[in-house]
Amino acid sequence: MSNDKQLTTGAGIPIGDNQNIRTAGPRGPLVVEDFQVFEKNAHFNRERIPERVVHAKGAGAYGYLVVTADVTKWTKARLFSEIGKKTEAFLRFSTVAGEKGSADSGRDPRGFALKLYTEDGNYDIVGNNTPVFFIRDGIKFPDFIHTQKRDPRTNYKHPQAQWDFWSLSPESLHQLTTLFSDRGTPKSYRHMNGYGSHTFSWINENGERFWVKYHFKTKQGIQNNSTEESTRLAGQDPDSATRDLFEAIESGDYPRWSVCVQIMPEAEAETYHINPFDLTKVWPHADYPLFEFGELVLDRNPSNYFAETEQSAFEPSSIVPGIGFSPDKMLQVRIFAYPDAHRYRLGANYQMLPVNSPHATQANNYQRDGAMRFDANGGNDVNYEPNSAGGPAENHVYDEAAYNFTTDGVGARYDHRVDADEYTQAGNLFRLMTPAERGRLIDNLVQDMQPVSRDVQIRQLKHFHAADPAYGEGIAQGLGIAIKDVVDASTAVPD
Repeated sequence: MSNDKQLTTGAGIPIGDNQNIRTAGPRGPLVVEDFQVFEKNAHFNRERIPERVVHAKGAGAYGYLVVTADVTKWTKARLFSEIGKKTEAFLRFSTVAGEKGSADSGRDPRGFALKLYTEDGNYDIVGNNTPVFFIRDGIKFPDFIHTQKRDPRTNYKHPQAQWDFWSLSPESLHQLTTLFSDRGTPKSYRHMNGYGSHTFSWINENGERFWVKYHFKTKQGIQNNSTEESTRLAGQDPDSATRDLFEAIESGDYPRWSVCVQIMPEAEAETYHINPFDLTKVWPHADYPLFEFGELVLDRNPSNYFAETEQSAFEPSSIVPGIGFSPDKMLQVRIFAYPDAHRYRLGANYQMLPVNSPHATQANNYQRDGAMRFDANGGNDVNYEPNSAGGPAENHVYDEAAYNFTTDGVGARYDHRVDADEYTQAGNLFRLMTPAERGRLIDNLVQDMQPVSRDVQIRQLKHFHAADPAYGEGIAQGLGIAIKDVVDASTAVPD
């Protein structure tokens, strides 16, 4: 079969022979001037960029978000400005703790990272398949993730570290109850919800701010694997969720999610009975019901996994006019941490990669140079601002809206666990489950905690018991511990 494409080097130099190295005679050594073999091997040696510190294993797809209800009284964001409006999207799903080659089916939260290519630039909603998280203060995130990775001495995973951390961090109990329930092992990426998780802002044309939480409700129905099925898939088909997503889209069975939001007027945050910026808490739907305003559809697979899915980069710092942040302590740290991770992993110009660059507009700034700068690098335009050469300039129309509340103290490190209720919502979640679901939750926890030292088991059991006595008693029985020993233990529950 003929081929009209001429093989070249990276510099475009035509290659005549790609089968044989240049040697000094038929059996002689390699000659240094064989630049072709050096380039080929040097590039091969660098084909693997560092994997993500978290969310290393993932799958992605393109699609769109379409607006189905009017939200203009709450936000001036143009992507939500009219019913029927479509915005291009890229969505990456992932596991959290495992390495790039780990199994899709393990018990782990799932990342749900959405990039919307709006006319005002990219808007990223970087969330999970759970509405809460293990911690509420971003300074603890590296510590928490270290407990999910490999032991620094043995280089294998062991539950001792994670349960030691969790037992000393009672704010994790709500997320733990979700993680070890049926929802900790989704059947596929299509059969789970997504959540923005954090509290964000919507700002309307009058400058009024509303606190919001995003919910993406799967239209495929929630389906989960049993613990046994997850273990089987890890061995027989470790790419089960990746395969399911790709094959569904290829066959025209496009995954869909209802896009919903909870909305809290700004002033109500001051007096609400829970901290609305606490990532370990949900807003009860009885107080703030879901408002459905859109549909998210995935209808196209990437052409090349590395170029698009692996090099995709999401960051909660990417917002557009009409959208804002909140004082959520995890969100505040992620605003810095995510783009910083991308600059390390992909380079300073990661936003210029096609999957990360805006579609409906172009970036105009004074960023220059850096590795992999593959455009004109600003040409001969000025690289500073202000200037009198007609370069890009600020426009105060796009000034961020100010928070309409005052700080209640001086700058200090405030204990985020003081007066925090770590148990009510976790207990409510346990009591919402059917008896069969509670039984599986308890069995999963017992199995995971069995290798853990007794002192850590007892410390953690005090948290389960505080959430609901039946919760603690069931796990204690499975571990062979008398509940009286837990309740009377001298090991104190952390403040």
